[in-house]
Amino acid sequence: MHLGRTTLSKFLIQQLRGGDDERDLAALLVDIAAAVKAISSMTSKGALAGVLGSREATNVQGETQKKLDVLSDQAFINTFQLGGLTAGLASEENDQPMVFEPSPGEVNGRRYLAVFDPLDGSSNIDVNVSVGSIFSIIRAPKGRRVKPEDFLQSGARQLAAGYAIYGPSTMLVLSVGQGTHGFTLDREVGNFILTHRDIQIPTQTSEFAINTSNARFWEPPVLRYVEECQAGRTGPRERDFNMRWIASMVADVHRILMRGGVFMYPRDTKDPSKPGRLRLMYEANPMAMVVEQAGGLAITGRERSLDIAPEAIHQRVPVILGSKEEVDRIARYHQAFDTGTDEQYRSPLFKDRSLFQE
Repeated sequence: MHLGRTTLSKFLIQQLRGGDDERDLAALLVDIAAAVKAISSMTSKGALAGVLGSREATNVQGETQKKLDVLSDQAFINTFQLGGLTAGLASEENDQPMVFEPSPGEVNGRRYLAVFDPLDGSSNIDVNVSVGSIFSIIRAPKGRRVKPEDFLQSGARQLAAGYAIYGPSTMLVLSVGQGTHGFTLDREVGNFILTHRDIQIPTQTSEFAINTSNARFWEPPVLRYVEECQAGRTGPRERDFNMRWIASMVADVHRILMRGGVFMYPRDTKDPSKPGRLRLMYEANPMAMVVEQAGGLAITGRERSLDIAPEAIHQRVPVILGSKEEVDRIARYHQAFDTGTDEQYRSPLFKDRSLFQE
């Protein structure tokens, strides 16, 4: 039991003390928590619930859908539709946004739009690795029906954002623009309890997360940064680094929030049609808000993620986020490369094709 502890509902009441608008936002976040509980229950049962494996279908991204992708998506849709607070939603699993008409008797109208990734890292679900959900809440237009272009708001205009991580415990991490806070699900009482108040990402770190199998496609600034980290104490950074890569954005970012680090899914040349891999609206933007509210930084390499003007619901962008000093360094490397003032790091022992320097 957690008598006297701060529940999610109590915390939101304390943080959102304004008028009807803020009270409705608090209610919407409680609704999201209910969807997270439902998804947590499904993921925790695994094969026992018969929800593992893939479907004979792909989503708008061309990715094979897992059974849990669809079930998680429906859990969020039902929550937003029935809650009466959301005028429309956009999801990774659906090509076009969905618009909800006001129900008879609704007084205040539906104030918000929701954008979400219902199950991030779902390729890991069959092997029992942590996965998560990511969400972003923005304001709906007043006095008219929602149009698709209403969703294309910059990340700086988010009212709330966060993620859930389904691991050994289920946590909900969110921000309403007043810091980043973490809540752990107490399954015995069915409540999310505040366990991580005002999370702060360490400004310095010796950990980085990146998929090194794509190294041959990276731009020189990213290659320079990673090579310097790999060189460790014998290189220009003069200290050893560890690399971590879970292939679940939620899990990788959660680790960074808890102990520092840098997450990178940078621009590369593997597929020229995709300047980045992660989706701006429901991956990059909400995670950027959570990270910045925790004292970190989130960039594409060349600009602040939250300042990007969206062009499409499923737009992809490069993502580099985490501990402030390291992200600042990566931004400087991009600027130096673009202006022609950089000096590509070279190993003192090894060359690109021969074993030793001559």
